[in-house]
Parts: sequence; C-alpha cells; structure tokens
Amino acid sequence: MSTPLPASGPAGTAPPPGGAGPRPSAVTTRLLARAGATRRRRGARVKLWVGLVCTLLVVVPVVFARLLPLPDPTEQDLSQRRLPPLTDGHLFGTDQLGRDLLSNVLHGGQMSLTIGVLAVLVSGVIGLVAGAAAGYYGGWVDSVVSRLLEAQLSLPLLMMLLLVVALFGPSIPVITCVIAVAQWPEVARLTRSLVLVEREKPYVAAARVLGLRRAEILVRHILPNVVRQATIVVFLLLAQAVLLESALSYLGAGPERPFATWGRIVSDGQDYITTSWWLVTLPGLVIVLLVVGVNLLGDGLRDRTRRQAASRRRGPSPSWRDRATRKGTVS
Repeated sequence: MSTPLPASGPAGTAPPPGGAGPRPSAVTTRLLARAGATRRRRGARVKLWVGLVCTLLVVVPVVFARLLPLPDPTEQDLSQRRLPPLTDGHLFGTDQLGRDLLSNVLHGGQMSLTIGVLAVLVSGVIGLVAGAAAGYYGGWVDSVVSRLLEAQLSLPLLMMLLLVVALFGPSIPVITCVIAVAQWPEVARLTRSLVLVEREKPYVAAARVLGLRRAEILVRHILPNVVRQATIVVFLLLAQAVLLESALSYLGAGPERPFATWGRIVSDGQDYITTSWWLVTLPGLVIVLLVVGVNLLGDGLRDRTRRQAASRRRGPSPSWRDRATRKGTVS
C-alpha cells in the first residue's frame, strides 16, 4: 500500500520547525505614522526656509533702499534710456526715461509694502474683534457679523475697490482702508470658528463659575488661545494686499505721483515689452518672489502650529513613556 504524496504548492508546505507561524513584518502602523510625521515635518521646515529666504531677498533691500549706493530713482537721463540689465552699472537696466530700474523698484516697493502692511494690520484688528464677538456672544451679534461677511464676500472684489477709490480719490489712506475692508472677512471667519470651539472648553466654564465677566473671559482667556492662528492668516494676507495694491496701481487707481509703486512701474513699461522686456519682467519677478515667499512662510508656520497643537492634545508620545519606564522614572 503506497503512502500518499504531500500536496504541492503552499497548501502542502510543511510548517517551520517548532510550529512557528509566518515571520511578522518589520513595518508597523506606528512606524508608518512616524515616517509620515517626519516627512511632513521636513516639508514644513523646507517651506519655512525657502519662504524666509525669498521674503528676505525682497524685504531687506526694499527697507534699506535709501542706505544702498543706488542712483536717485527720479533722476532722468534720456541718453541712457532703456539700457538692458548689467549695462553701465545698472543691475536691472534703465527705464524709458533713463532712470535706474533697480532703484525705482526698491523705492517703489517701500510704498507697496507700507500700504500692504498697514492694510493687513487694520484688517487683522477688525476681523479679530468682529469674529471674536460673533463667536463668543452669538445671538444678534453673530447674525449681524455673519450678514456683513456674506454681503462682503458676494461683491466683486476688484470692482468694489475701483469704485471706492473712484469715489474718494486714490490717496494712500483711502487705498489702505479699502484693502483692509476687503480682507477683514478672512480673519473674522477664522476667528469666529476658533472662538466657537474655545468657548465650549472646561476652562471657560471654570472662569464663569469664578464670577468673571464675559468680556474679561473673552479678552484674558479665549483670545490668547486663538490669536496665534489668526496672526498667521493675517501674515498670509500680506501677499494678497501687495497684489491688490499692485493691481490698483496698474489700472491707474493707485497712489498719485510722485509716489512710485510696483504696479505703476509695470504699467509704465508695458508699452515697451516687445523691445525692452526687463521693464515689465524684472518688477514682476520681484512681486512674484515676495508673494511666493510670504505664502510658503505662512504655510510653514501654519503647519508647525497645527502639529504643535496636535501634540499637545495627544500628550507625551508612547516612545517617551517606554524610555522613561526603562529608566525607572515612571512606576
């Protein structure tokens, strides 16, 4: 009588000695999560450094433009008009009136950045106050702020800016206030949502039990926990403010002469773009470099803030507990 042969294939494979099962994989869910967190952390760090470098490459020369050895931005020399870049000591070349383009761009950037910074500061204050009041008090305050937000967001942005500037004139205070009014809904919406979350937390209830007034709770306890994230949004709005100011100046609704802005420099050079490309391209690249740098820097800061908030909610990591247990510091 013959002995049956073992079946071929995986079903007939004899088990390993000792009855051990298949070898466990070295890749676990915890390792995958840790690798993903490391990759995100590295990406946020790259964003921070690239954004910081791009922003400083524009902001530092603009801020110290008056201290740099540059020609007068208003000095005209028709014999040297439209010189290409790197000619006769002109790094960016000259414009159609023989003015040094680099000096004009840096001094014009002072006006554009001043309007942008003032606009985001005003919009940040308005949005923070309105959003915090709407989120904490609710009721008719929330209804009024929400209706204002909806009305603001339903209007065409650039058309509204042009209309207001046409009514009140293209002065620096008017342009600053117009851009601030156009941007405050972004800050208000975020602040309102953050305050809605914070007001339900136990520390707010404890403050009420202690007899603190509602305004005191909002100012002393809730706002410090939301102002950091709101500040990042305000910083991101700087890029939009610079673009809006440049768009208004390009369309002829920016600050009047003798103030030079990036949008006006691009507008003045557009007629010569086919023969003198640098009159439009180089100022445009400066605007792009600043906008990209601010956006990358803001995204990196936002990612870091979210990661820190998530780590605070989770508490100490398991690996830390394991190391502490092995050292005998945790019973």
